Amino acid sequence: MRILLTHTPAARNNYYGDAALAALSQHGEVLLHEGDEPLTTAALIERAQGCDVIVSDRQTPGEAAVFAALPDLAAFLRCAMDIRTVDLGAASKAGVLVTRATAGFIDSVAELAIGLMVDLARGVSDAVRAYRAGTQPPIRMGIQLSASSLGIIGYGAIGRRLSQLARALGMQVLAYDPYQRIDEPGVRQVALDVLLSHARFVVCLAPANAETEKLMNADRFAAMARGSYFINLARGELVDEAALRDALTSGHLAGAAMDVGRAPDQMPTPSLAALPNMVATPHIGGLTPEAVAHQAFDTVTQVAALAAGTLPPGAVNPAEAHRLSRFGIKTI
Repeated sequence: MRILLTHTPAARNNYYGDAALAALSQHGEVLLHEGDEPLTTAALIERAQGCDVIVSDRQTPGEAAVFAALPDLAAFLRCAMDIRTVDLGAASKAGVLVTRATAGFIDSVAELAIGLMVDLARGVSDAVRAYRAGTQPPIRMGIQLSASSLGIIGYGAIGRRLSQLARALGMQVLAYDPYQRIDEPGVRQVALDVLLSHARFVVCLAPANAETEKLMNADRFAAMARGSYFINLARGELVDEAALRDALTSGHLAGAAMDVGRAPDQMPTPSLAALPNMVATPHIGGLTPEAVAHQAFDTVTQVAALAAGTLPPGAVNPAEAHRLSRFGIKTI
């Protein structure tokens, strides 16, 4: 089996790791991408000639041209949960299997949310910046999390874990998710407008789709209590960044934090990240050894299943993946 791993050297170091690469190599010949920039579609097609499997990082799209131009390709494995940049219809038409990894970053993202709340509540970043600039930071009154309310938008696996951590700190938890019935002690499921108006800290963890595009817009920020805080750990598309900027510069929001934004690779937008009442991190929510290993080894498990002639876990379009027949796999 010929396998192309699309990660750049830096991405391999941060998002795949030597152990997963060694394990992947047990199942076939692994070709590596050695360029510093993510593969374009044209470059991906050239590099993947003759490959049976592509193991794709999140920055390498799976466009229709890829599946049309690579007759040997049987599977496109995304080393991430997000497959929005994979043309699933084109892959299915060509008979190529698409898979996704499972969420290995639940704890790491939830823990970052707690850290960002502490930072905003106690002015940690402000004090650090002042001291590093050689000045004395002002002494300001902080906010005690155990006496504060947390609103969680999107009550999936990360939202549930964040809720557990917040309740362990003594926080009151409000949750909004129109697709789930939440029945947990200490958690109030409420409408979005109620959550926004009552929570001191609002953490956005909703999925990114057409329905949630700019979910947090000018009206939603205006509905938040004056002096409250907003944190985005989901996707940049969920936030109207001009509206967030206005809410921060006007003083309506006391502060915000974001690990994602509308810059390339979901990075925070630099001009927004530079605001004095913003705390930004460069899309590191899932960047811990445990989280990275989880998703990398998901792809190893998927390749191992292909090599063994079985349908891999995480398969998105198994019924259409007729090219799997070369591995002796019967599609549904």
